[in-house]
Amino acid sequence: MSDTVLDVRGLSCPLPVLKANRALRSLPAGARLRVLATDRASVSDFQVFCRETGHALVSFADENGIFSFTIKRRSQDV
Repeated sequence: MSDTVLDVRGLSCPLPVLKANRALRSLPAGARLRVLATDRASVSDFQVFCRETGHALVSFADENGIFSFTIKRRSQDV
């Protein structure tokens, strides 16, 4: 199964997290979402989002100001 990609480059807080949350809701449990963002605040926003929602932040990378987050959807809705 390949990752679904969500490109939110150019959007500011809170839009990257809100759009990621919406995208994750449409994915099956265990699926992975790769988010591309440029908002520096998204680094801490996605850490908090995953901790509070139960999704797993699998990886994070910063390549020349483009932040890449890979999030694994939690097993079930709570």
